[in-house]
Order: sequence, then structure tokens, then C-alpha cells
Amino acid sequence: ELILDGSIVPGEMVTVQSLADAFGVSPMPVREALRRLTAANALMVVSGRSIGIPALSRARLIDLRNVRFEIEAIAAAWAAERMDDQGVALLRQLREALEQANAAGDVKSYLRANYAFHFSIYRAAGSENMLNIIENLWLQISPYFNMLHDSGNYSTANEHHQEMFAALRDRDAEAVRAAVRADIDAAFDVLVGLLK
Repeated sequence: ELILDGSIVPGEMVTVQSLADAFGVSPMPVREALRRLTAANALMVVSGRSIGIPALSRARLIDLRNVRFEIEAIAAAWAAERMDDQGVALLRQLREALEQANAAGDVKSYLRANYAFHFSIYRAAGSENMLNIIENLWLQISPYFNMLHDSGNYSTANEHHQEMFAALRDRDAEAVRAAVRADIDAAFDVLVGLLK
């Protein structure tokens, strides 16, 4: 969750002991969790007992974009067919939280709300397998969403979030698919520019 909601940023290092202390557990389960996250390419060993977010290469970014472009669009289209009124109401609240966080320049709150917004949609698709795939993709890309703030991308993303919300409210699978893809592409364009 710390990775998914942007709490661990690229360049930041954390230790097994600091995580064990933060969660009030022994180092053993932390090491096991870090081993799994390293295997999923979400983390890498930086030095000795320190871990961090792996560097993002152009090739890796392109691959992540291409897979997200297809998988997340499918999940959103499925969600349009299955989302109930309670889910739409939750999305409305999260969209408002995104707007407030962006207006306040609160990056951490924005990233938490962004994660909650997107995963509310993907959970509504009703597929645990699809959700697991998307979570793995987000473990690899979401730390870099911290880098999007200065570009103005959060405002652009919020326009796409509004389109997603409206499409899901209207149960329009094709419109939500297009809005998700536009959101992914807008973030990709900024990130690929930062890698040059």
C-alpha cells in the first residue's frame, strides 16, 4: 500500500528495520514481503539492508504503458457493466478529493485519492485475476506518479477522472475505456519526457 499510494518515492531508501518498527512486527515478515516485492520488480536492493524503487528505463516505461493501456481499459469497461449506484457515489467523493488535493498542492493526498479512485473502478470489474495483474503493474509505475505534479499532469488527470466518472455513471463502457487510456497516455507523455 505504501508503494501503491505513492508514500515511497523514487530515490528514497528504506530499511528492513525501519519498516519492522513502523508496522510493529519482527524483521522476518518484512524481509519476506520485500522479497516478494523485489521479485515483482516493485523494489530493489540498493545496498546491504536498504531497499528502494528501481530506476525507470524508457523501455520499461513503454512496456508498462502498453500493458496498462490494454488491461486497465478492459477492467474499466467491465466495471461500467457492473458498477452499482453505491460505487458511483464513492467515485464522486473520490473525484472531489482529487480536485481538493490538487487545488491544495497536496501530493500525498492526491496520490492516495488517485489510487483509491482507480482501484474502486478496477475492483468493480469483478475479477480478482485482473485486479492482481493491475496491482502488479501499479507497484511498478505508481511511485513515479510523484514526478507528475510539477508538470500540471494532476489537473489533466482530473479531467480524465471526470470523464471516467461520467462514463461509469452512464454505464458507457467505450467512453470509460477511452478515458482510462487517455489518462494513462497523459502520464506516460510526461514521464517519458522526464527520462530524456
